[in-house]
Amino acid sequence: MGLARLALAVVFAGSVSCQLVASTPATVSLRVQGNVADAQVTIDDIAVGALAYVAARGVALPPGRHRVTVERTGYFPWDALIEANQAPIYLQVTMVPIPD
Repeated sequence: MGLARLALAVVFAGSVSCQLVASTPATVSLRVQGNVADAQVTIDDIAVGALAYVAARGVALPPGRHRVTVERTGYFPWDALIEANQAPIYLQVTMVPIPD
């Protein structure tokens, strides 16, 4: 008898229309451009790629505070703390060479 009820429940559940809604967290678009295309971009201590790559592709960030760092040998590092909210973020990085 228990097995019959289980079969009936499965048949009934299959006939009911269910709609699943995927919940994806909102992200904020970040674009970083600059004067040294091969400088390396890190966000929250995670390597993202070359500055030219980030400029072309962008990065999707979760809302909140993030530290963006751009580094290349021979240049002073560039660092910023940003607040990702609903608007896209555009950063222009001017890297300064380290004097000899």
